[in-house]
Amino acid sequence: MTLPFEVGVVVRDLELMERFYCDVLGCRAERRSGVPESVGGPAGLGGELVVAWLRVPSGGCVKLILPRSAAVPTGAVASPTGHLGLSYLTFHLDDMDPVVAVLPTAGARPLSEPVVVRARGRRVSFWADPEGNVVELVDARAGDPGPDHSN
Repeated sequence: MTLPFEVGVVVRDLELMERFYCDVLGCRAERRSGVPESVGGPAGLGGELVVAWLRVPSGGCVKLILPRSAAVPTGAVASPTGHLGLSYLTFHLDDMDPVVAVLPTAGARPLSEPVVVRARGRRVSFWADPEGNVVELVDARAGDPGPDHSN
């Protein structure tokens, strides 16, 4: 591999999702580019789209993909942009507490009760982002109880 890992997430509202991943999870917007039908179609991406590259602080990249073409019809062979999201994105943090504190006001919802779970020397927390994609937060503070997130 020559560059850090990248992942593409198909979204409905590019501005909303860019704010969420940058303002809440600490990604940095690097660039935005339109992909014309003449490239997106033959490349297997389903047609025209807009891509926003968000750099993850550890070096990886989240690419938010907004299809501009019509949705793939039911029963058709789906392209990568024919469905939303993937299983989940994992963000490793020094301390998830500040992020967990602002997630609800940023449109995310917790997927577990308690919100933060201790497992194998780490703390994990699963959330649905504003469009329902699952985000996992992980930190190594399992020995530190931190604030109570059992709301």
